[in-house]
Amino acid sequence: MTPIILDMDPGIDDAVALSIALTHSAIDIKLLTSVAGNVSVDKTTTNLLKLTTFFKQTQIPVARGAAAPLKKAFVDASYIHGASGMPGYEFPEITTKPLTTDAIEAMAKVLSDAPEPMTIVATGSYTNIALLIQKHPELLSKIKSFVLMGGSLSGGNVSSVAEFNVFTDPDAASIVFKSGVPLVMIGLDVTLKALLSLETIDAVADLGEAGNMLHKLMTAYGDSEPGGKPMHDVNTICYLIHPEFYTTKEYWVDIITDGPATGATIADTQNRWSQGKVNAKVAINIDTQAFEKWFMAQIPNMNQYCEGAV
Repeated sequence: MTPIILDMDPGIDDAVALSIALTHSAIDIKLLTSVAGNVSVDKTTTNLLKLTTFFKQTQIPVARGAAAPLKKAFVDASYIHGASGMPGYEFPEITTKPLTTDAIEAMAKVLSDAPEPMTIVATGSYTNIALLIQKHPELLSKIKSFVLMGGSLSGGNVSSVAEFNVFTDPDAASIVFKSGVPLVMIGLDVTLKALLSLETIDAVADLGEAGNMLHKLMTAYGDSEPGGKPMHDVNTICYLIHPEFYTTKEYWVDIITDGPATGATIADTQNRWSQGKVNAKVAINIDTQAFEKWFMAQIPNMNQYCEGAV
């Protein structure tokens, strides 16, 4: 099993990613942390607790993270994810509470106690991770890698150049990309190709209670492309388990933190300024058929974790 810290802002595609991570035998979630992003941090924290309750994984600790970016004003994406972040399904009553420790200190404790360096997976803005780096630089050696949903080399979804997670807190993204920790950037270059067709989403509804829940969330999802709906954040979990589905290339990537290009992830594809240095493994292509087949295969296994869910 791969032990991870999973930092999220659910959000519908985060919820789908977490549903897989909570129920997959290859993933060992040591800590879940919330951050403001798709909706407020109060709502993203609640949504993490809804899903750990639904899948009867309440032994996994949940910690509340940053309520706002480091410098920018916070603007959510409720126009895509709904007011709650996870509309469309009536979840069981939450049976647990978040830790009294905040996300940054909870991360620090898990890393300090870990026998080996751990991977941190982030599917929202990187504010919590940047604060961890700033407050606990001594723990950088305890981080094996970052696997990040975010960025794009081919254009944005909140501006012509910026992807939402990086745009939400570009200052945090800059800190993370300059940290020296190995990182994988899984951005729009692949997540806009890894679509679930409408036929696939319809088929999910018939795959037990987990499928029913996911279908209701996905059909409420306001993000769509010709040919289907992108489940951006699911790609982080898929990459952990099946990196062979992805074509990657190493680049030096800089983050633009102000001006009209705020949030852009700029790769030195021509080796103009990086002098041969790299700081990111960037996913540039994906086996879309393998992704969709893998996704569908996960759902039947989920049902054993949510038997009796409302």
